[in-house]
Amino acid sequence: MIKIASLVPYKIVPPVTGGEKAVYYFSKHLAVYGALTCLTVVENEPLSTLYSTPPVLGSSRNKFRYLNPLLFFRLRRLLKDRGIRYLVLEHPYFGWLGILLQRFAGKKLIVRSHNIEGLRFRDLKKWWWKLLFRYEKQVHRLADLSFFITPEDRDFALQHYSLMPEKCVVVPYGIELAPVSAEAKQEAKRVLCNALGIDTGTRLVLFNGTLSYGPNLDAVVAILRSINPLLRQQFSGAYKILICGRGLPDALVQEMKAQEEKDILYRGFVEDIQLYFLAADLFINPVAEGGGIKTKLVEALGSNTPAVSYKKGAFGVPQEVAGTQLRVVADRDDRQFAAEMAAVLQQENGVMPAVFYDYFRWDKIARRAMDAIEKINT
Repeated sequence: MIKIASLVPYKIVPPVTGGEKAVYYFSKHLAVYGALTCLTVVENEPLSTLYSTPPVLGSSRNKFRYLNPLLFFRLRRLLKDRGIRYLVLEHPYFGWLGILLQRFAGKKLIVRSHNIEGLRFRDLKKWWWKLLFRYEKQVHRLADLSFFITPEDRDFALQHYSLMPEKCVVVPYGIELAPVSAEAKQEAKRVLCNALGIDTGTRLVLFNGTLSYGPNLDAVVAILRSINPLLRQQFSGAYKILICGRGLPDALVQEMKAQEEKDILYRGFVEDIQLYFLAADLFINPVAEGGGIKTKLVEALGSNTPAVSYKKGAFGVPQEVAGTQLRVVADRDDRQFAAEMAAVLQQENGVMPAVFYDYFRWDKIARRAMDAIEKINT
């Protein structure tokens, strides 16, 4: 069993956001196939039941931990003492440190990209995005292996970073769910409808995300002001759009409450979001900005809930593995988006193809990642 270190520079327990889950579950399953040491912050001490977690980065509250040159000497000693040759960086931000350890300590450098970060911050209107883009590009060019979270990100990197295809592997966001039965979904819907005081004959539509994040906030605005009014015109049955997530601005909370008596129900942050994924008759993802994969879309589809998504919001979910359970609409084409929603709500739920779970299950993802790591020296 080969020895691997991962560098995780922020708190991931308990895993709540998509990014936290991406690191937590990938590390958990990678540790099955390799002896994993997680170089991390003190807040991740609970992970020590799964693998070794030396808190070499101090606290996640220390914003200067990304710029500490003394980390090189500390990590070089630790990696040498433990006989670790492979280093996985979660995100490219510690690329400078990984490259130093690669060059002066003989470590094999693997960079796991959750997005094309430069483009994500361009979409968020950050003036410094070009500087990050150049830095990110150089880190990937010097790495021994790059993991990308979507085929689209890998293709972009091949074209714009001039990487070698054999050094670029798609390692997607995953799920631990097994195929979900129709009976399990019906029971979840009964439980949720009873809890919310909604008739079980009502079709449930779900949108979930961190609502303080710009692309998700734009999606909520589109649902309220465009998509839902269009859906009212095209679907005559009873439905409720459930919007879940923390961080919604007060002004939009008030706007949403004005529609609650009709079609919208704002739930804020919910502890058991999996119940909502299982109970929903439809998941919607009108997200047209931001990078990487939309983790909530994978979780919804993994719950055998059909979905309608903008094209960019569906990046990372190959149509051939999702089958007819995923309908993709051109970005910001809200009329067609509402039409696809109506079509799904008017029919019985389908069944997610088994190939979806083969592609997105964490244990299989980790095995593919380990296979790629083991081939670095071949």
